[in-house]
This record gives sequence, C-alpha cells and structure tokens, in this order.
Amino acid sequence: MSKKKKNRANCKGNGAAGGAGKGLNPSVAWFMNDGDLCVPGYTSLDQNPEIMAACHFVAQLLASATIHLMNNTDEGDRRIVNELSRKIDIDPMPNMTRSVWMEAILMTLQLYGSGNAVVVPHTWGGLLQSLEPIAASRVSFLPEGYRDYKVLIDGKERSPESVLHFRMNPDPLYLWKGRGITVNLKDIAFNLKQASATEKAFMSSEYKPSIIVKIDSMTDEFSSPEGRQKLLDSYVKPARTGEPWLIPAEQFDVVQVKPLTLADLAISDTVELDKRTVAAVTGVPSWVVGVGSYNKDEWNTFINTRIMPLAKNIAAEMTRKLIDNPRWYLSFNVWSLMDFDLKTVSDVLLAGSDRGFVNGDEWRDRVHLDPAGLDEFRVLENYIPADMAGQQSKLVGNT
Repeated sequence: MSKKKKNRANCKGNGAAGGAGKGLNPSVAWFMNDGDLCVPGYTSLDQNPEIMAACHFVAQLLASATIHLMNNTDEGDRRIVNELSRKIDIDPMPNMTRSVWMEAILMTLQLYGSGNAVVVPHTWGGLLQSLEPIAASRVSFLPEGYRDYKVLIDGKERSPESVLHFRMNPDPLYLWKGRGITVNLKDIAFNLKQASATEKAFMSSEYKPSIIVKIDSMTDEFSSPEGRQKLLDSYVKPARTGEPWLIPAEQFDVVQVKPLTLADLAISDTVELDKRTVAAVTGVPSWVVGVGSYNKDEWNTFINTRIMPLAKNIAAEMTRKLIDNPRWYLSFNVWSLMDFDLKTVSDVLLAGSDRGFVNGDEWRDRVHLDPAGLDEFRVLENYIPADMAGQQSKLVGNT
C-alpha cells in the first residue's frame, strides 16, 4: 500500500470532515478522502476560535460585574464599604485590576484548568494583602481517598482550606474536583478545525476549471504544452472582452462544467450545527459564536441561567474562605448585566417613588445623574394604610 493510500485509510474525520461512505454525497468523496486534508494530532480547546470566543465572552462579562461586600442585618442586607471590600473589588492582586484578575481566573476555570482554578490568599498580620491566581500548569491535585485531597502548587502540598479552589462541572468520581467542558467539546473542536482545513484546501485548489476543450491529442501540434498554449491564444483567448470564440468544429469540442462548491460539500450546514453545539455546551447565546442574531430575551435568560450561577459559585467560595464575620458575605452585582433600557428602569423607579419605596436620589443614580438632596420618601395622598381607609378627609369632612 502506498504512503498516500495509508494516509487516506487512517483519516478519521467527523461531520464535514468525514470520509466517504459515512452518509456523504458520493460525488464529493474524492475530495473528502484526500489524506492531505486530515488534521493531525490532538486539538486543544483554546486553539478553536469558537470555543475560545465563547469562554472569553463569559470571562469578560462576569469580570465587569462589581463585587459587593454585604452585611446581613435584621432590617435587610446592606452593602459595606471598607478596606476589605476595596481590596477584593479594586486591587485584589498587585499589577492587576479586578477585571483582569477575575478574567484570568475564569479562563483558567473554563479552559486551561479543565474546570479547576486555584487562588492563593496572602495575608500579613491577619490582614488580606493579595489574592494570587495560580496558572493551571503549576497546579495538580492529590486525592486522599474519595473525600479528601491535597493541592500541589509547584510540587508543594497545601491544604484545600488554605486556598480558593473554584470548580466547574464536578467529576463523577472525585466530587471535589472540577471536570470543565473539555470532554463535551473535544469532538466538536476537531470537527470545526477539520472543516476550516477543508475549506482552506478547497479555496486554494487550482483544479476548478469551468471550461473543458476536447482536442485531438494525437496531433503533433497539440501534444506539447507550447502547442496547447498556442491553441488557446489562437482560438480561445479573445482579442477583446466579450468577443465570441471562433473554433473549427471538426477539431474541438467545448463543454461547460459547473465547478464543485462549498455548498456541494454541505460544510456550512455542518459548521453551523457544530457552532450551535458549542453555544449550547458553553451556555452562551448562539450569536456569540457567529450564528443567529441578538435577542433581548435570550440575553436575559443567559444572564440568569449561566452568569448568575457561576457568580454565586465563585462568591460562595470566596465568602467561605475569606470572610470571618458570619453576617458578611460577597456578592456579584449581576443585575447590572441585564438588558434593561433606560426608559424601563425609569418607569419602574418612578412607580416605586409614588408608593414611597424609592426616593429621588435613588432614581437619579439609576439614570446616571448626580444626587440632588432628594432623599425623602414621598407618597401620594391616597396611598394610606388599609386600617386608616375610613379616616380620609373626604369621608369625615374638614373638621
């Protein structure tokens, strides 16, 4: 067996990159079986543009949400502004803003760490100094039975309680360990990479003639490349654009051929299906990976079902490991990411102000205006407690 035939036999493509005999049109099997189009080796998720875009989109979005330090009081939850809240929300790590710091953690959690991200808190005198995110290549986990484990950073053991260990998609055996999205997307990543290689090879191919001219090859004049070029210059190549051809009928036969296109290979349909699968597994709207268009309801569903659970997971780990006060906790301001237009926000707050739920400065803050000293809660005259309904002046008179 020749080397090229071996390559063809060993090509194990999927979807648009599969070989003949797997449900593809036999007329395009010659193209799909070419061993030169097979993508060799393992395709990591961070090498795929669609998967990378989806994960980076989630990381950037959640990194833009502020982190609030909250106090659970008997009168309700109130935000606390102190040095601890500033450390976590403004400068958790030297040479990093909160946004860059959180984006690095989330990219490690989703891609590089296969569902695990480790952050080491550094303290001095009992005060938090920095929160150092650790690269996935420096971290490994050592199971101790099924319930316990050790975290190895640069080969040195650490207790899980001494670090922040964020995880995604728990492992079915070691429940304390994340598994990420690697298993779900590895085949899709290969399909998309193979489709890209197939499209690139097809577009750069020189064998796509639209006209075939049959000639008598036994004629000495046309048996050499120079002779065939002379034929084209004499009969086929026109002197002026659009000028008709004049050829001897007994010597030439011209046949028009429709070249094979990407539509014939059904690559676009397969790629779109794979992109929608990437969007479904990563939890992002399909337009993020280049399929479909923006939809407001889909966006708000994405925030509620993908971003908010991820934010609560990270905030819970940080609260458990960093906060000693049992009434304090950390929370992401995920509501700021919802798609609410300014008119809707204004109408909701104005309706609340009529009932004394919102004051004027709270309304001004949500529409991005400076405070104006409107801190009184006002109500309309007819909004009174139910037990005072009979004491209205219009019923008892002006006495």
